[in-house]
Amino acid sequence: MFSNSHIGIDLGTANTLVYTKGKGLLIDEPTVVAVNTKTREIVAFGEEAKKMIGKTPTSIEVIRPLQDGVIADFDITTQLLKLIMQKAGKKLGTSLRKPTVIVCTPSGATSVERRAIQDAVRQSGAKDVQLMEEPVAAAIGAGLPVDEPVASMIVDIGGGTTEVGIISFGGVVASHTVKAAGDRMDEAIIHFVRKEYNVIIGEATAENIKMTIGHALVPHAVEQMQATGRDVVSGLPKTIHLSSTQIQGVLSESLETILEAIRATLETCPPELAGDIVDHGVILTGGGALLKDISEWLTQVIEVPVHLAPEPLQSVVIGTGKSFFVSDRKQKLAK
Repeated sequence: MFSNSHIGIDLGTANTLVYTKGKGLLIDEPTVVAVNTKTREIVAFGEEAKKMIGKTPTSIEVIRPLQDGVIADFDITTQLLKLIMQKAGKKLGTSLRKPTVIVCTPSGATSVERRAIQDAVRQSGAKDVQLMEEPVAAAIGAGLPVDEPVASMIVDIGGGTTEVGIISFGGVVASHTVKAAGDRMDEAIIHFVRKEYNVIIGEATAENIKMTIGHALVPHAVEQMQATGRDVVSGLPKTIHLSSTQIQGVLSESLETILEAIRATLETCPPELAGDIVDHGVILTGGGALLKDISEWLTQVIEVPVHLAPEPLQSVVIGTGKSFFVSDRKQKLAK
């Protein structure tokens, strides 16, 4: 009954993905839960819960149990993981009993934060829990030669954090983690709209604005869009008109913070590996890597080629799945 199942989990601030050794990507759901305020039990999770944001009665609260890449609510996260395991079992056509799980953690996470993630996964029913640093998983998922004595640089722009890492011989040589990522960009858009137009918009609207007319800091043809929110003064619905140049200015602070993290990581890179990065470039992964013109902008400012990973949203969880095959191969060679 799959007692020795192998599962890779990318427990992200914005999305949770599950990968199995035999079936590939099984689950890709927003890390959002709807909770009964009296019993503290989850009534919905994933896409279903995300659709409920801002639309629930007082008896139900929609929350995100992870903030800035780490667990903010341990009990709810454990419940969520149990539900995800059950859903994965249904998709496999069987129940998952005591699987071996590889779960990704930010490279800058403290020992307490790592232990919290490990305990939450174990309490959800895992037999063995192994932690893997996100930059390494993202690099493996992007197809980079992480086991070779060649430097691979990865920039994983997620929901809560941006992970910058230089990988060589299967380990992190240098890394930086900053909390400037997708969520921070959405918050900046919400703050700008309220300050500029006296209109309150929700997270989903802000994310849509970012994805539709958001651009990195390069010249571009101006784009326009409408957004609807609630007028602060009258309390009535109000439609506003936004331009891509406005949003570009709003996103500049977060983008500059990401740039500083990349520069700081490059500065701590051993000279012997710097040439590899110039030759092979930098790989972008994560949802934030889909921001328009970000590859072009980074290429200009750091003067190193920057490329988008083949599957930027799934690179981390694919890396956990590939790591199973790598470990299996090593065990066979050892025998």
